[in-house]
Order: sequence, then C-alpha cells, then structure tokens
Amino acid sequence: MTPRLPAALAADGALVALALLDVWLNLDYTDDLGLVCAVVAAVALVVRRRYPYVVFALTMPALFIGPTVIAALIALYTVAVHARDRRVVIGCAVIVAIGCAFPWPPSGVGDETRSTVLLDVLYATMAAAAPALLGILTRTRSELSERLDEIERAREHERVLIEQTTLARERTQLAREMHDVVSHQVSLIAVSAGALQVGAPDSETKEAASTIRALSVNTLDELRHMVTLLRASGSQPTELTPQPTLAELERLIATSGVDAELRGDLPGDISAPLQRAIYRTVQESLTNVRKHAPGATVVIHIGQTGTTLTVEITNGPPTRTIVPLPSAQHGLIGLRERAELLGGTLDAGPTPGGGFALRLRVPANAG
Repeated sequence: MTPRLPAALAADGALVALALLDVWLNLDYTDDLGLVCAVVAAVALVVRRRYPYVVFALTMPALFIGPTVIAALIALYTVAVHARDRRVVIGCAVIVAIGCAFPWPPSGVGDETRSTVLLDVLYATMAAAAPALLGILTRTRSELSERLDEIERAREHERVLIEQTTLARERTQLAREMHDVVSHQVSLIAVSAGALQVGAPDSETKEAASTIRALSVNTLDELRHMVTLLRASGSQPTELTPQPTLAELERLIATSGVDAELRGDLPGDISAPLQRAIYRTVQESLTNVRKHAPGATVVIHIGQTGTTLTVEITNGPPTRTIVPLPSAQHGLIGLRERAELLGGTLDAGPTPGGGFALRLRVPANAG
C-alpha cells in the first residue's frame, strides 16, 4: 500500500459522508425518486477516481430532480482533475450550472422576476465554476510537479553524460599521446638495443643490449594494453567500460519513461561502432522527448534499403505543460558528428503535426 492511499481513502470517505449529509438535510424537500437518485449519487463517489465520467453522469439525475448538489459538485471537480481537454471540463460545468439554476421539472418560473432569474444563474455559474477551476488547478499542479521531477532526472542524466563524455575525451587524448609519443620512443629504444646487440664487440655489451631490448618489448606490450583500456569509449568495447549494443535497445526504451514503440527488425550483423551510433541516437531522442515534449508518443523505426541503414525517431506533440529549458543542442551536434564519422548523415526538424522527427542514415557496412 502506497503512503498516499490511506489519505486518498480518508478523503473519499469524507466526501461521501458530506454528500450523504446533504441528502439527509434535504429529506423534507425530496420525493422518493429524488431520494433514490441522491443516494445513488452519493454512493457513486466511492469510485470517482476510477470512473470520473460515469460518476458524473450518475450524479446528474439527483441534481436536476432534487435539491442535493454536493455530489454533483464533487463529481465535477473529479472530472476537472482527470480531463485532459479543457472543453470537456467547460461542458460539464455548464451542465452543472444549468442543473443548479433550472431544476427539473420547472416550478414557479412565472412567479420569479427577471432579477431573481439572473441571480439564480449567477449563483449557479459561480457554484459550478468553483470546483471546475479547483480541479484544473489541482491537475496543473500535479503535472508541474511531475514535470519538475522529469527535469531533475533529465539534468542528472545529462550531468552523468557530460562527465562520461569528458572522461572519454581525456582518455582518448591520453591514449593518443601514449601511442604517438611514448610508444614511438620506446620502439626506437628497442630497435637501437637490437642493433647494439648484433654489433656489440663483447659479450657484456650484448647482454646489456639484450636486457634493454627485452625490457623495451615488455614495456611496449604494457603500453598497448593501457592504450586499449584508455580507448574504452573508442571503437572497441573493453572490460573497463562496457559499451551499449542493439541487444540493450529494447531495455532502454522500456525504462525511458516515454510511450515509445519500436518498429522494424534490429540488424544483427553490423559493426560495434554502428550499433553504438544507433543506440546513442535513440537514447538522445528519448531524452529530448522527456525534456521538450512531455507526454508525447514516440515511434522508432529501423530499416535497411540496399546498403543504407535508416533509423527514424518521430514523436507527436506534447500532451502536458512544457517548462522551457535552455539548450545548446550539444546532443544533436554530437549525434551528427558520430554519423559523419561513419559516413552517414543525420537530419532533424519539426513535423507538420507539431511533433519532431530525427533521421539517421548510415552505410550498413560502416565501422
């Protein structure tokens, strides 16, 4: 049981009790049919969170044919909390306002003055607007809280990626220096020691040259091993830093927190660099959807035409409130550079429907 569940049950119980109290206070003004409708409306509030629209419909008869209004107002609030479309909330609020202002069947309409009718309409509108606006405010607050959590997770994820990228860049630079400078010089020492060993005039010099040559060869082997480890973020995965492959793509999509669908067949006979390029492209796209299009659905299509492998990620428009964040587009720049290193291209841009599309094209034999 989650910590919020007991509080939710207590709140629902209190609202049902309030609606039943409203029925009891109006017993003198309610006929048998109105009493049954009022009790049904009050009891239906028990399942208002699971079936908000059904509960709203069940409360309408009690509102129109009886004097009880509490159940209808609670149901309207619940609809406002759950409805994504504000037009639905407005329509339900109008129905409640009409039910409050003009109960059925009409009685004594001819006896009321124009000012009395206007006051009834005004009070009914205010009574319906209050729970509707409160429900919209509650939903907006909940969406904002979720969005802030997503932003925090995205920032943490981005921070980790930046740290990993910086570390990989430093490793690559260090490996390059070791390979180009240190290894080259040690190789020269080994060659010179070998030449001295062959042309040495005495046995002591030959033995010393042999020792120097053997140490140089061992040092070169150690340097090659260290360079391999330092290039963990390069073209070959090592035990130091396991690199992602297409076998992990479905797990990435399942744990991304985005409603994404993978279409097409995952190629199994492509190089490791190409697999990482596809993985990183999908990963960056899902991250961008969480940041810039919350709630949007994503379609990931992987296919091959001839010798060209195509990965297309398309998302729809956002369905939740967007909190603008500064972006330097470093992620897309990195993906484009990765594609160019493999001899491919990467295109990205908005779609006519308000979404975004990213397309990666690379030779299937790249890497």
